[in-house]
Formats: sequence, C-alpha cells, structure tokens
Amino acid sequence: MTTVQVGELLDVPASQVPQRMAAPKRRGEWITPARGLWVPVPPEFRTWGGPPAVEFIAPLMAHLGVGYYIGWLAAAAVHGAAHQAPQVTHIATSRLVRDRRIGRADLRFHVREHIGVLPTVERVARSGTYLVSSPEATALDIATDIGLAGGLDNAATVVTDLDDETGLDDATLALLAPLYPQATARRVGWILETNTEHRLDLLAAHVAAGSSTPARLHPALPLTGALDPRWRLRLNTTVEVE
Repeated sequence: MTTVQVGELLDVPASQVPQRMAAPKRRGEWITPARGLWVPVPPEFRTWGGPPAVEFIAPLMAHLGVGYYIGWLAAAAVHGAAHQAPQVTHIATSRLVRDRRIGRADLRFHVREHIGVLPTVERVARSGTYLVSSPEATALDIATDIGLAGGLDNAATVVTDLDDETGLDDATLALLAPLYPQATARRVGWILETNTEHRLDLLAAHVAAGSSTPARLHPALPLTGALDPRWRLRLNTTVEVE
C-alpha cells in the first residue's frame, strides 16, 4: 500500500503514517522498500527482516514506475537451472534504480536497453505475480555478463542447464541475438554445441552474417588461443561445465 492508502486505512493524515507505523515496522511486520510504499511481512519471514524479493518486486517496480524483469542467475533458478539459490537478485530495469538490501533480499539493478522487447515469463508468488526473463533471454544475459554469473565456468554450466531444463530454442536465440553484443551469441552457440548435442544453425547463421573479427570466449582475457571458425570465437581459456 502507498502512504496515502495506509493513512486512509488508519483514518489519519498521510503525514502521520510514518509515526503511526514506526512500531509495527520495528516489529518486522512491515517493510518500506521505497519511499511511500508499505509492504506487509508474513509472520514466517519476520525473522528474515522481510519477505523474499519475488514477493514485493512487482509492486516496488510499479511504485517506482520502472519496467523490469528478474534476470541472470535468479531467473535461471526460476527456470530450474541453478545448483543453488543465488545470494543476490539481479534485476534488469528501464532506468537507473538504487541497489537496496531489505532483510535477506539483496537487490542489484542494471539498466538494460530493450526492456519491454526482450521476452519475459510471468511467475506466481503468494502475493501476486512477477516477471523473469525467458530462458533464451536469460542465457543471452548470462553470456553477456559473465561477472554477474559467477565466472565463465558457472555461466557455461547454467546455460547448459537451461538447455537441459527448457530446451533453448534456436530460432528465438537468433531472433534475440541482434539485441546483444556480437560476442554474446558466439559464446552461447559455442557453449551449447560444445557441451550438448544441440545444433544451433540459425544462431550460427546470425554469427556468420556479422563481423569476421573474432570475439573472446572470456571477455577479460587476452585475444589469444585457438579460433573456433563456426562461432568466430577465440578460445582464450578452458571451460569446465559441472
């Protein structure tokens, strides 16, 4: 609820709401993830300092007027492709939002182009619904931001698991690839064809139509190592998929 709505419920002016809600907030019964927004905390989450991020991310983003989706490892976990629950929830947003920690929920926001164009999937929480990136968009995000995925080995493992769990669609990957850096499609294609039996001919055609300059498998390492000609990717390190 907004501060105005809480005031109406308590039959007090909005200016008196912070004072009237101070005690319930101290008891962990309410959180304020943004100025003017009040979220009730179910009893089982009060020792956590607040509910999980999925329980309040949608109303928080609506209150801020920001387009969003939960992405990267948090989205992969929703799709069943994470070995353990991520400690941080990374969220793509249409504009800058300040990072915040609310109880155990550690929220990190990243401005992304094409919010509203990249496909999302609606998932259900107890308090309502929230948006996560589609499996294909999740794989491309992870391949773009290796650091957010816990390193190249973990990124490759998660992308491979996403394919096992959801069957990443070649046509969808090729359709979305122009929205990402060229290196992204090359990494995804190489990771999947190296570690699974999945052939990605449409994604490979997208790569073939692009620049002939090799990209790095690991973006932070020198442009050395063998060249994979199909994916125009310089294999500048080894990858271990668990």
